[in-house]
Amino acid sequence: MTQPDAIRANALADIAACESSNALEEQRVALLGKKGAITEALKTLGSADPETRKTLGAALNLLKQELSEAIDSKKSQIAMLELNERLANEKVDVTLPSRPSTRGSIHPVSQVIEEITAIFADMGFAVAEGPDIESDEYNFDKLNIPESHPARQMHDTFYLQGNGDGKTLLRTHTSPVQIRTMQGGKPPFRFIAPGSTYRCDSDLTHTPMFHQVEGFVIDKGIHMGHLKGCLIEFLKAFFELSEVPVRFRPSFFPFTEPSAEVDIGCSRSKDELKIGAGSDWLEVLGCGMVHPNVLKNCGLDPDEWQGFAFGMGVERLAMLKYGIPDLRTFFDSDSRWLSHYGFDALNIPSLVGGL
Repeated sequence: MTQPDAIRANALADIAACESSNALEEQRVALLGKKGAITEALKTLGSADPETRKTLGAALNLLKQELSEAIDSKKSQIAMLELNERLANEKVDVTLPSRPSTRGSIHPVSQVIEEITAIFADMGFAVAEGPDIESDEYNFDKLNIPESHPARQMHDTFYLQGNGDGKTLLRTHTSPVQIRTMQGGKPPFRFIAPGSTYRCDSDLTHTPMFHQVEGFVIDKGIHMGHLKGCLIEFLKAFFELSEVPVRFRPSFFPFTEPSAEVDIGCSRSKDELKIGAGSDWLEVLGCGMVHPNVLKNCGLDPDEWQGFAFGMGVERLAMLKYGIPDLRTFFDSDSRWLSHYGFDALNIPSLVGGL
């Protein structure tokens, strides 16, 4: 029996025996993951002779496709069974009277956006908004993102049909608001841009729709020190700590140069994560000095005007601050979850009254 046949014999039976989404995902990782059986088998091709490499490589790729199709088919079956089970067990008697104790709550995403807005408003930032449906030009071109950049491919971006040129999309970040704001006014600028963003991604830490707050400052004489001071003060205010260890790591973004990832100090013990002093670091946002090409694209002279920009995920900050373990629960529309993590409608964030 050849290596592909040996893998196939057990894999198809294991896939067929899965009775839950979690069990099927474990099988997918065991077979097709970074350290899965197929992946490990493909790694051995480099040491094989040319003829064996050609034959075995083709067989393994065919097996990989076969197993992927089997997993997708089983996933559909399990999803239908789980849906039927939920429909049978989660019935709602609509004839029952409403509960007098039921009350509305502010969603953590809305609350955290208000908290972020309150902090930056105290620093003199205004709020700018833009459309969720954007053009390829504003979402990528004017932000110095080249045609070859992976973010422009279909696997990351929701492109919309019907306009004839394929250049309309759901924005992948709120950075286009910066471009529209700079083109629609005269410097200096000091804005934050909160809003929904969309990407083709879904797992424990990613959802197809999520929320960002991006900010930027354009003025004369702006430098990296202003950026660091602004973000350090924001993080201390947001996490309501007098001191927060902050680390700026060099990174790369097409629209900023230099660019940096921002980490905050934390300590981990078993299932507990504590923000503040500790031996570990946790990434919370990205930032950098606005790239001269971006300024030129907005009609500004980079020799005269400089600025910095930053961006952060709202759900990520909410999870860290309020101990929410799973990103997907933000969008489950579960009233029990909202009653636990939600906020009173009168609890309006402010630096005076407290976040």
